[in-house]
Amino acid sequence: MIRKILAVVGGIMAASVCIWMMESIGHALYPLSKDTANDVDAFKKYVETLPFMALLLVIFGYALGAFVAGFISTKIAKDGKNVYAIICGIFFLLATIYNMVVLPTPIWFWILGLAVWGLVLVGHKLALNKIEV
Repeated sequence: MIRKILAVVGGIMAASVCIWMMESIGHALYPLSKDTANDVDAFKKYVETLPFMALLLVIFGYALGAFVAGFISTKIAKDGKNVYAIICGIFFLLATIYNMVVLPTPIWFWILGLAVWGLVLVGHKLALNKIEV
C-alpha cells in the first residue's frame, strides 16, 4: 500500500519539477516586472501579453511533466498498473484547468493544455517497455 501512495506522490513531485524547470526557462526569456510579484491583476496582464513561444514553453513543461509522472509512478509502483499514472494525470489536469480559468489563455492553449496530460499513459507504457514502433 505504501508503495502505491509513494508512486503517486513521486510522480506528482517529478512532474512538478519538470514543469517548474520549463516555466523557469520561460521566466528567464520573458522576465516578470517587479510590480507583478505581488499583484494578481498585473500577473494576469503579464500572462495576457506573453508571446506564443512563452506559452508554448508552458505546454512543453506540461507534456514533459505528464510523461515523467507516468514513467516514475509506474517504476515506483512496480505492479504494471496504469492507475498511478492516471491519478497523477488527473491531479495535474485539474490544476491545469484551474490555472486556465484563473489566467487569460488562448483557446489553443486550452486544447493542448488538456490534451498533453494523456502523455502519462505513454510514460507508463515506456516504463513497462511496451512501446511498439
